[in-house]
Amino acid sequence: MAETDPDELERRIAQTRAELARTVDAIADRVSPKRVAERTVADVKDRAGHFVASVGDALGVTPRPVEYGDDAQQVWDEERPDLGAVLIGVGAVLVVGAAIVLWRRRRRRG
Repeated sequence: MAETDPDELERRIAQTRAELARTVDAIADRVSPKRVAERTVADVKDRAGHFVASVGDALGVTPRPVEYGDDAQQVWDEERPDLGAVLIGVGAVLVVGAAIVLWRRRRRRG
């Protein structure tokens, strides 16, 4: 076995210990309930933003930022879209989704 300087060994041990501490801290941060919740909220916000944008595209409405103090009647640049069809569609999707969930639960119990 090659001779190694004790000071070099101590330096390597300290470096390995520091790397291990950083790794353990990163793992603890990643699995922290607070961090998991923050990532989940960020993901939901991102998905909701994409959903709203896609609904706006489907309705032909271009979203624009609304400033504090804007007149409520002036918020829409063009005439207001007819949301009735969209709401009926969303309701139908929710009903079908709930029916599927209930059907699967009953099937598991049976």
